[in-house]
Amino acid sequence: MTVSDEDLPALVHPALAQPDISLLAAPDDPGHPPRILLLYGSLRDESYSRRAAEEAARILRALGCDTKLFDPHGLPLVDDTGASPDHPKVAELRELAIWSEGMVWSSPERHGAMTGVMKTQIDWIPLSGKGGIRPTQGKTLAVMQISGGSQSFNAVNQMRILGRWMRMLTIPNQSSIPKAWLEFKNGRLPAGPFYARVVDVMEELVKFTWLVRGRKDYLVDRYSSALKMSKQSMRGCPNQTTKARKGIYISG
Repeated sequence: MTVSDEDLPALVHPALAQPDISLLAAPDDPGHPPRILLLYGSLRDESYSRRAAEEAARILRALGCDTKLFDPHGLPLVDDTGASPDHPKVAELRELAIWSEGMVWSSPERHGAMTGVMKTQIDWIPLSGKGGIRPTQGKTLAVMQISGGSQSFNAVNQMRILGRWMRMLTIPNQSSIPKAWLEFKNGRLPAGPFYARVVDVMEELVKFTWLVRGRKDYLVDRYSSALKMSKQSMRGCPNQTTKARKGIYISG
């Protein structure tokens, strides 16, 4: 989906530079637009975390990304009766997580923490998926939070911890919008420092995604995994040398 200048009235378009792919992409980069999944943490009709995610998606598309926004309505609690990976909303979320190469998590802060709606979505994304595929490992993440009161960073700090647990590369920049009911006008975030920060965060996310995605497998390659592969190989072929890692040979 493309985005027009009219879709981004708060953006000063000449100031937004497209990423220099020649400086960022790996030699074997797949070449398609970066795939970014956006999650938000509220079910309210006038959800400011959804509005912030929608604003972020427009900016990402202006930077050449393919974006998808997951609607958490109908997603069951992880331990609820009848909840299972086969539930349509769970299956949809997991497929989107596999499809994505980066994510944006946008949550309100409630009682000093991210919302249950936000946490439930993350809880349904497994560390190990079908065929041993890790849906989030080595992928990029940007975090944003919305507050009804003064500016806070509790939710983004929590989401950073979760991002690390999900083995994601969480970018340094982040967005925290206070008093969202005053900042958003007719469902949109107008020009100003909070909008500029969202643009900064998305611009950084796109650069990191281009930089990482073609190198992800190498970046997350670990000694412990290679050691396990080597031992398994030696059990099957004890007299053979195993090529467990690129350029590294482990001998029995």
